Amino acid sequence: MPNLAQYHPQIVHFVVALLFVGVALRIASLIPKLKFANHAAALLLLIGTGAAVLAVQSGTDAHGPVERIPGARALVVEHEEVAKQAKNIFLAVAALELIALGLARPSLGVDRYARVAQVASVVVGLYGSLVLYHASEHGGELVYSYAGGPGLRTGRPADVERLLLAGLYNQSREDRKAGRVADFFELAELMCIDALHRRESCGGHFRAESQTPDGEALRHDDEFSYVAAWQYADESGKPTLHKEQLEFEYVHPSTRSYK
Repeated sequence: MPNLAQYHPQIVHFVVALLFVGVALRIASLIPKLKFANHAAALLLLIGTGAAVLAVQSGTDAHGPVERIPGARALVVEHEEVAKQAKNIFLAVAALELIALGLARPSLGVDRYARVAQVASVVVGLYGSLVLYHASEHGGELVYSYAGGPGLRTGRPADVERLLLAGLYNQSREDRKAGRVADFFELAELMCIDALHRRESCGGHFRAESQTPDGEALRHDDEFSYVAAWQYADESGKPTLHKEQLEFEYVHPSTRSYK
């Protein structure tokens, strides 16, 4: 069977729509004046159940990369389990619908039993709808807490942090595929070289050996009042530091105490 991972978001929306509407029409068909909804309900429930099977398969194909996003595994596993439960329940609904269609044939003379099967389909379908709702809720949480939109949807710092982790993880996967991992190691090495070169504490750059007796950052403006850029060297050499001195005419550097 082909890998359906990329189609999972599209398939699950059809599942939810088809099955919820199908259950609603099946309930309506039990009302004498609305018997015309009978075949429509059966059709939607059968198609929706088939789509649910595809949704579970596509979710299984997609779960690997998503599960490896930091912090997402527990929610992915729970989403999968509830989704499989919903699929199995609607497979039972589909079986009841097929039984009802078979019993409804006038030549058999057992129409009343078809009605019993339809009522059973409603009961099982309502329970399945509840489980499907929970599966959808878990899926939505995965999307908005790990895959996009949390800053706009919730604003919770934890969601934004998870989104950043997910973005970094997926970017690292693409970089590995493209063979760009070496570039990041070179950048990390350069950051270490730069941090060791700057023998002072300033802003977010704090060195334990460069602090005041009160524990505040201790700058060395006479040595490090410049903007700098490192020039790339070939593989056998070291990067070259280029500096441009800063001149203060109106506002001069001063020491601030945060106590």
